[in-house]
This record gives sequence, C-alpha cells and structure tokens, in this order.
Amino acid sequence: MSALLPFRDINVHASSTHYAFSSPSSPSAPTLVIERPSGDIRLHDGKLLGGQRVTSIQGILGIISLRLDKYIIVITKAQAMGRIKGHQIYRVVATELLPLRERQVRDPDEDIYLGLVNTLLKTSPLFFSYTFDLTNSFQRQAEIDQNSPIWARADDRFFWNKFIQTDLINFRQGQGARRQNVGRQPAMDPYILPVMYGMLRITNTSVKSAPMTFILITRRSRHRAGTRYFSRGLDEQGHASNFNETEQIVILNDDASSGMTTFAGDGGFSNNKLPGGETQVLSYVQTRGSVPVYWAEVNTFKYTPKLQIRGVQSAVHAAKLHFDEQIKLYGDNYLVNLVNQKGREQKVKEAYEDMVKLLVSNPAEDTEADRATREKFHILEPQGGRHEFDKLHYVYFDFHNETKGLKWHRAQLLLDQLKDGLIKGEYFRGVDKPSGGVQVLSKQSAVVRTNCMDCLDRTNVVQSMLGRFTLTRMLTDVGILKAGENAQEDAAFEHLFRNVWADNADVVSKSYSGTGALKTDFTRTGERTRAGALQDLNNSITRYVCNNFLDGPRQDAFDLFLGTYAPDPSGLGSAHQFADTRPVLIQALPYILAACIFFIFISLFTRRLPDATVWPLRIFVLICVVGAAWSARFITSHGGLYVNWPKLNTPAHALESYQENLERVSRDPLLGSMVSKHGRGKSDARLGYMEEGKKRRE
Repeated sequence: MSALLPFRDINVHASSTHYAFSSPSSPSAPTLVIERPSGDIRLHDGKLLGGQRVTSIQGILGIISLRLDKYIIVITKAQAMGRIKGHQIYRVVATELLPLRERQVRDPDEDIYLGLVNTLLKTSPLFFSYTFDLTNSFQRQAEIDQNSPIWARADDRFFWNKFIQTDLINFRQGQGARRQNVGRQPAMDPYILPVMYGMLRITNTSVKSAPMTFILITRRSRHRAGTRYFSRGLDEQGHASNFNETEQIVILNDDASSGMTTFAGDGGFSNNKLPGGETQVLSYVQTRGSVPVYWAEVNTFKYTPKLQIRGVQSAVHAAKLHFDEQIKLYGDNYLVNLVNQKGREQKVKEAYEDMVKLLVSNPAEDTEADRATREKFHILEPQGGRHEFDKLHYVYFDFHNETKGLKWHRAQLLLDQLKDGLIKGEYFRGVDKPSGGVQVLSKQSAVVRTNCMDCLDRTNVVQSMLGRFTLTRMLTDVGILKAGENAQEDAAFEHLFRNVWADNADVVSKSYSGTGALKTDFTRTGERTRAGALQDLNNSITRYVCNNFLDGPRQDAFDLFLGTYAPDPSGLGSAHQFADTRPVLIQALPYILAACIFFIFISLFTRRLPDATVWPLRIFVLICVVGAAWSARFITSHGGLYVNWPKLNTPAHALESYQENLERVSRDPLLGSMVSKHGRGKSDARLGYMEEGKKRRE
C-alpha cells in the first residue's frame, strides 16, 4: 500500500531541456520528467542524467498555465502541525514556481499573474498529509476503498489544488499524452499530492482527567471560492459561495498521536494500543454556505452595499443541484438561517424561505406559540415523505434581535429548537479493529447547514454552540461524563475549546472577508466585552477597505488558481488585461482630492512670513477646499467607478454598476463632454504596446 502514498522527499534536477523529480528514499521508483518548454510529461526508469540538482522539495502542488508560460508549483517548506492517529499533518509554509521557459519573454500581464498566484499561495492556509486523507471526514473515509491512492479518493470539493494537478492526473490516467500507446501510469500516484484549504488544529488534552485528542478541521470548497462581495449565493452548477465543512473530532486511546510512523507512512503503529481500550474516533460534521439563491451585494463606496435579489424562480434549478448533493452527502439538512428579519437583510430571508417552499413538498408552516419575540422561529416542515427534498428542514432564528443587549445566552433558544434533530441525526463513532479497519458503531445521518449574510460571525457562534452540545453527548456516551454533566465544567478544556473555535472563525473570515471574525470575544470568553467591541469596529473598518480596494485582486487570484479563468496568450506585451480604461479625468479625481487636502493641511500647520501677503493664500486655500469638497462628493456619488473590481471574471453586477455610473457622468453638464473626449478606452496610445507584443511573440 505504501507505493500508493505520495513521496515525502523529492529531489529536483533541472537542465535546459527538462525538470526531473525523483525520490531518494525510493530509488527503484521511476523519475518524473517534465519537458521544457513544452510541458510534456513522461516517466523515466531509474535516474535521469544530464540535469543539475537544484533543490529538495516536500511535494508538487501542481502545474499552472499562465499567459506566456507554464509553471511547476512546488512546496519548498512545510510545517508539522501534529498527528491524527499517527499520521503527520503538515501546513504549506513556502512554495516556488519553476518556469518551463529557459529565457522568459517579459509580459506585463504575466508579471501580474505571477504576483497574484504568489500572493495567494503565501496567504492561504494549505494543509496536506502524505498518509492521511484530509479532504474526507472520518465517516466518508470509513466508506471509501483505502487501497486506492490518496488523490483518487479525495473529496473533489476540498481537493483545493485539483485544477493545477490536471496535467499530472491526466497523464496518470493515460489522457492527453502526445506519445502514442501511453496507457495508465500507476507509478505517477506518489507524485500527486492533494492539498486542503482551511483550518486545522490538533491538540492533545483531557476532560475530567481522561486523555484524548481534540481536533477541529474546516475544509473550504474550491467551487465558487472568492471574496466577500464578489462571490455570493449560488452559481448555475449549484455551488454555494463560502461553503465550508467543519468536522469536530475526538480520538480516545490514540496511542499513535505522539508517536512516529514508519518512513513510508503506512500507519505501522496503529495497532499498538495503550492499556485501557481500543482507539475510538468520534466525529461531528457541520456545514455553512451562502444563502442558496441568486443574489449579490454591489459595492458603491458606501459602508452598506446595495443588495440585489436576482429572482428566486430562476435559481430553482441551481438550488436543486445544491441540495441534491447536500442530501446525498449528509442526509437530512437542517437549514438554520440567521439573517435579520427586518431592514435590508429581510429580502434575503424571504428569498431563502421562498426557495425552500418551492423545493419541499406540501410545506406546512408552524410557528412557536411561546415565542419571546415576533417570528423568533419560523419552520417549514414537509408533510409526508414523497421525495428527497422532504429532508430539508428550515429553521429561522433572528440572531441579532434575540441576542441584543449582550444577551448571548439567548442563543440557547435555537439549540432547544434543534435538539431533537441533533439527537436523531447522531454522530460518527468508529472503533479500530485489531485486525485492521474500522468498526462503525454509529453514523451521522443529518447535518446543520448554518448561514448568516456572510456565513462568518453569527454562523461561527452558532456552530461552536452546536459543537459543544454534541461534544457533551459524545463524552457522555463513552462514559467520560456522567449523565447531567457538561464538558464546560472542565475549565481548562473549556478554555481550549473556545479558543480553537475562535481561531476557526478567524481563519474562515480572513479567507473570505480579509479580516478576522467579529464576536470572537464571546466565542473565546463566553461574554461580550468592550475590548471585543472595539476590535470588531477595527475589523469592520478594515473589511470596508478590503472589500472596496483589495478584494478585486484577491478574487482574480482565486479565479486564476482554481481554473475559473484561463489566461489568453494572444497580444503578449500589450498589458491590456489590467489596463485602467477609465476616462483620465475620473482617474485623476482621487489625486486632485489628495492634493487639495495636502495643501489645506500645509496652510494650516505652517508659519507664514510676517510681511507675506495673506489674500492670495486665502484664495488658494478656498479653491482647495472647494476642490476637495467637490471631488469627495463626486467620488462618493459615483463609487462604482472607484471600486477595485475583479479584472478577470468581472461579476455581472459589477459591470452593471460601472456602466450605470459612467452613463450618469457622461450626462453631467459639466463633465460629460470631458469624459467622452478623454476616455482611455478609446485612446490609440495602447496600439504601440499591441504592436510590440506582436513582435515579441514572433
């Protein structure tokens, strides 16, 4: 079986004609050769001579094709994060891009593409293991053939580098090879390394003096991945934005958690049990994802973006695809909706409920009779069991209204409503067999899918609450806790539990919104603090800046890495993809505003000579004040022209917002003629770059 596992030590040899990858610990394994500059792949028996060793790497992340060249992305440094049942888990710390061209032709767009990919790799929390499948929950692992290679049994949703592994996988499957009579290549398996994007914490701890390993894993889906305001709702394939699966794991009698595996990573120590029982795995899975309709929030430079609901009926097919997958994977889905029932979020709440009504058969509405506030709970339950969407159970909870005034304990009202479903849905429990394999004692047959507007702050508070409730059930069932006891009673473990879930909130939030999560002071301490409120204010301001100025390039990086955008190799050297085509006057206004503010400050805080004439300075300052006020008003009134939108896959609502603002400016009696006259999009200045690019390409 070890032959199917990825190599953990790979030497890279480079020459002008190829890159050669080989494992020094597996001298009999063939060498992977990637030809330069074509990118053709082949396996060579034994060592390949003629190349110079350039580095040692921890794995091949994949091959990405940009506008000018292909690049092999390799993992040059990895950090050990801990062990799960003896399997070492690593985090990617450093990567390097190996170009296939010996002498690269400079192309401005190519440089930007490389910058986007490198920035994404540096800031992404990527995890992998040579011997353990991080992309699948323990329950799914128990149902999968363990004799297949790790990459083949990885969950497609959480196989983050699946797209850039396409060339290697296709060669492994005998597809896309130029050479004739090249069939399947099982010897390629050790070179294909699946990587997970998300959050992972492994802690050896105890509850009531009972030792255990506590693990929290959040897996981010590679489908419809993006940033906060540029990726909302569903796509046509039924993929939800910001979809994450969170698995809370407890491992008892994990004798291999701090030990060593064999070099081949074959889990050779998995049967060396500690006295006191067999190794048990207790696992509970939750999901989160954007409200499953077509909707968007359009940045306008105001703090609160403009909300668009793009029709519920048109999204029914996509919603069916989404929930069909969710039901097949998880069973019953308890759809917990935490958006506000009043104000701007009301439309999102109503759209979600309309969608559920269209999906479930003969919905019957039921409202709690003893609710403390209006519409505290709103449940849609099907009558009868005539099709699979009867497994959707919608539960609404007005989180902000119920917990206002720092009454965070009132979130318990939601738990009371979900308790029956949580108990009925069970959790996964497996025991290692002495002969190998896992004996499944119970399976999780339902999942709670939680969402708020962003699926970040409110969502994480609720998920940690459900995780704590299920953890208490787990520990009671295995005899660590007595009936009526709670895991919270162990202060040390409760501190650990809170901080791990708060770390989870920060990681998920940072990958989506650019900052850590809000309300983490409650998750960490169990109460809302003034320091936490100030930190939330800081995060909210930072989110505003990120969402308007920084998230466009971040979205481009996701699209490039995950394959939702393919660079066009035509027009090399033209730099047209990222060129600012806005009219010159519109581009100049922020600089005019900055200059006016600068001169106003200079006039206020510098001394003037005693014999200097005052009135010219006053007139100049007055002109600067008027110019600054007018520029600021123009920018805030036409914010769609100044948002840093994604350049590669620009969302439809972004294009609409930009065109709408541009048309309004073109009708302006003062600026209309100047904008039309000086639009850079109509300028001939870029033709020289296009001609130069043609020459370089030739």
